[in-house]
Amino acid sequence: MHLAQTGQALGASYRFGERVGSGAVGEVWTITAADHRVLAAKVLRPEHADDPSLVERFVRERSVLLGLQDSSIVTVRDMVVEGARLAIVMDFVAGGSLRDVVREAGPLPPAAALEVAAEVFDALAFAHSRGVTHRDIKPDNVLLARPWTDWTPGDVRVSDFGISDVVGERIRQTTGLIGTPQYMPPELISQGRSGPPGDVYSAGVLLYELLAGRTPFAGPGTDFTIAYRHVSSRPPRIPVDDALWDVLAGLLSKDPAQRPTAPEAAATLRRLAPRLASLAPLARGEAPEEFDDAERPATVVRGAFTDADLAALAAAPPADDAADLPQLGEAGSATIVRPMPRREVRPATDARLEPGDATPFWRTRKALLLAGTAALLLVAMVVGFVVLTPPQEQAASAGAGEQLSARLQDPVLPTGLTITRDASYDPSSGRVRLTLTYAAQKAPLSGEFLEVIPAAADGEACPAVTWEEASVSRNQASVTGLDVECGWTLSGLEVPAGGSVQVTASVPAQPADQQALDTWVRAGSETTSAAMQDPTVQGTAYPVQRLTGVEVRTPARVVTPSPLKITLVPVWAGGPDELNPLYVSPASGRPSQMLTAVTGGEEGVRFSDGCGGALAVDSSGLTVTALQITPECTVRASVGNFTDLQSPGFGITSRENADG
Repeated sequence: MHLAQTGQALGASYRFGERVGSGAVGEVWTITAADHRVLAAKVLRPEHADDPSLVERFVRERSVLLGLQDSSIVTVRDMVVEGARLAIVMDFVAGGSLRDVVREAGPLPPAAALEVAAEVFDALAFAHSRGVTHRDIKPDNVLLARPWTDWTPGDVRVSDFGISDVVGERIRQTTGLIGTPQYMPPELISQGRSGPPGDVYSAGVLLYELLAGRTPFAGPGTDFTIAYRHVSSRPPRIPVDDALWDVLAGLLSKDPAQRPTAPEAAATLRRLAPRLASLAPLARGEAPEEFDDAERPATVVRGAFTDADLAALAAAPPADDAADLPQLGEAGSATIVRPMPRREVRPATDARLEPGDATPFWRTRKALLLAGTAALLLVAMVVGFVVLTPPQEQAASAGAGEQLSARLQDPVLPTGLTITRDASYDPSSGRVRLTLTYAAQKAPLSGEFLEVIPAAADGEACPAVTWEEASVSRNQASVTGLDVECGWTLSGLEVPAGGSVQVTASVPAQPADQQALDTWVRAGSETTSAAMQDPTVQGTAYPVQRLTGVEVRTPARVVTPSPLKITLVPVWAGGPDELNPLYVSPASGRPSQMLTAVTGGEEGVRFSDGCGGALAVDSSGLTVTALQITPECTVRASVGNFTDLQSPGFGITSRENADG
């Protein structure tokens, strides 16, 4: 029985069209809105509407899902709660799904597969920056704006973000897992939970499938068997370029910490795609019958599968040789026992003392007693030192002589910038080497960047930093408007769209232990972010890090036919800055430094008609002309990483009416 009927009303604003798909959560229908737009609605199954807590989550998630506005994500327009019916209204994407592509076209050319996967990672990067995890990435949930035969870069749309957050609790209570066995990350199976790294893993499985025509762990067995292979087996090697296989292996790492982030994955795939442009698709191969064991199989959470499943797994024959058992490695929070190195004991020589030879003093009983006493005293001194030394000093002395490393990645900024900090401490040099990686998403980023390098300890002066790969100077509050201690201005950086650049700082610091290094790296990140988000700061310095949004402004009334004046107003933490526009169309002269910094220049700006033909946009996408009289019109804009921008409504009138 279907959950709706053609022609039936959905709420007060929509009417059902055709049923276009179904799944475990519900059915997908086309719907027609009151303004005649064709949209899509995912209608959840009735048992979900019977759950009061789920309805509460449905309403709570509404603002999150409606705010997930990105060109690579299927936009959610509305959420309808109507009696026993829950529905999510979204844009209708007519080109089909990647499931159709894999089924009909088979393996894709490597360059095309990488481009499609990179756009999936773009969507994940945006969602993760907003605190949203998908948890069910698979070809069925990746849609295309047009059929695959007409596909061009930019057509990928990822759908069903937030569905698992809406229905997740019910699924956890009934099955213990959320997701599809072929695409489940190992930590979901072994620990019962997954986050953004799990999305990266599932997208890695999707990329593998686009290249090979099958998922890495497809083969004989039940859903449980397939799911457990993610934990216990290595993905079978496919005949692709070594560099591409290395990328796949990283995406499919059993350890979430070893996987790249979504922005890093997208940038890597785009860098790799051009060198694979001439390669043909692989032949579709059969799934293997057997799989190689992974080095570190993990524990399975009991609540994730039935007792019968686990009993079958426990009944599997044991390994023939205990020596073949995998090394589980060191526990992250347990006491570590390290064997002391054995000293080689050489056999005593068989030299005999001749009668009359004197016994050496060191072999006499008195000497042995003295040596034993000295040894006991030495042991007592060592034990006393360890016991009496405060724990903090012990940790400091241990840490100061060890090599340490730390890594921290900031959330993606609205401009598409991601900053990753890698710190390594070498006790022989007494310095911390800090590598800053600046990565961009859809638009190139450039100009000046702020980085705070804090003191190594409270009360100390700002460290004397030695920089590489950048032109660096002290931040001047009188010039930038940011009064921040230990701040540096990095000039001349140019981060390509989808790429990254690195800058290295050598800092005289000696962290006492791992915690001290982690705290120091985090302090630099948090202080830099706080300075960028300070609402009291005035001026246009550091736009790549400070810009939070862009507003599209037009006159309230326009006369036809005439060019439409459009002003792009930057929005900082303190609000819109009308005195320093980002861009004004029609433009004259060179683009502003701010525009160049966040979009690469005019090529990063595009306008489009938002009122059904009343506006004409020239071939450059930069000049808009009012053509038809209408009481209500809008203009849409895309500005670098800021997409789906729209102006407030304005009217278009004739010159006669304006003069009258």
